[in-house]
Amino acid sequence: MSRSDIDPWPTITALTAWLDGSNGGSEHETAMRLMKLAEETGEVMQAYIGMTGQNPRKGVTHTATDVADELCDVIVTAMVALCRFTDDPNAHFAGKLRRIADRVNLTDVENASG
Repeated sequence: MSRSDIDPWPTITALTAWLDGSNGGSEHETAMRLMKLAEETGEVMQAYIGMTGQNPRKGVTHTATDVADELCDVIVTAMVALCRFTDDPNAHFAGKLRRIADRVNLTDVENASG
């Protein structure tokens, strides 16, 4: 099994439990996790702006790897937040991904990667 084949959900579940243990499970905490998602999205844009050198005062300050890392932070943060809204985030995500694939007629995705 390659590292890319590792199921992320046990780690996401552990991160969620760690956050719940530290910060509780209030509505405020839910709102904070959603706000964290917006913050991480902003960091993606900051990295992209830095990668393209859009700010002439700063020049090129980031790389494509920096952008990719920030995108991963968005994904992890969204997965953790998803755990607040469903008892089975893995199944919910898989079902949503399947529906998205179906909308664009990606019917044999699992067989195409083999």
